[in-house]
Amino acid sequence: MSPHLQVYRFRLSMFLSIANRAAGVAAAGGSALGLCWISAAAKGPKSFKKVQKVTGNPLGQMLMAGWALALVYHFVAGLRHLAWDSGYRFSKKEINEDGPVAVGVTVGTTLALVSGIVGVAICRSRKKAS
Repeated sequence: MSPHLQVYRFRLSMFLSIANRAAGVAAAGGSALGLCWISAAAKGPKSFKKVQKVTGNPLGQMLMAGWALALVYHFVAGLRHLAWDSGYRFSKKEINEDGPVAVGVTVGTTLALVSGIVGVAICRSRKKAS
């Protein structure tokens, strides 16, 4: 048996490893919901309007932002793993240095993505109102 958390000190790299797996599951689940959204759009305006009610309310928007966060983090963590598999940045010191960078890149990219989408939605709603 492997030693448990009682033996190891909890580190950011441990959390990021666990978070990468959870983000993969969340990204896959969100992608399934995204597929339902696209198929509703293909079915017609009535079906699409039902889906828009779900994604348009605050809880739905939080779920969409969470999905974006999961996708971005899983991508960033995948790039880190690709670098490690290629033999780069694999010492303990480098892994511990790169963890906060991965978190910062993830948060920054997700905020830019979500704020861009919100900005487009606001511009569209103003055009419809005028």
